[in-house]
Amino acid sequence: MKVISENRRARFDYSISETYDAGIELKGFEVKSAKSGRLNISGSYGLARHGEVWLINSQIPPYQPKNTPLNYDPGRPRRLLMRKKEIETLAGQLHGGRLSLVPLRAYLKNSIIKIELGLGRPRKKSDKREIIKERAAKREIKKVLG
Repeated sequence: MKVISENRRARFDYSISETYDAGIELKGFEVKSAKSGRLNISGSYGLARHGEVWLINSQIPPYQPKNTPLNYDPGRPRRLLMRKKEIETLAGQLHGGRLSLVPLRAYLKNSIIKIELGLGRPRKKSDKREIIKERAAKREIKKVLG
């Protein structure tokens, strides 16, 4: 598995309870651009509506800017491909509480672009501070020991 793009901030801002893998519906020139590593999923999120899951606010710049259609929008919503049962459970969980669907990383699996989605609850500022303190303590211990 080759990781194309990673949303490292998501694991810090959200406590992830479950992860899902989904395919993504792209146009041909978007596939070439994404495979070359120009897919940006930081700041994007997932939405479940009308029995489909959508990736909102992800950016895929054109592979060849002069060769793309005139009305191309790099930040357009993209449909995520999942099983119907998964979509139903995901929609129920998203509708129920303060959960968010956050893309964690995009990767290649058998030359197919996949998105790993995390179902998570936003962390409070105090929780984030604790995580920072724990990381600093681990770094100090590692520095002293080795």
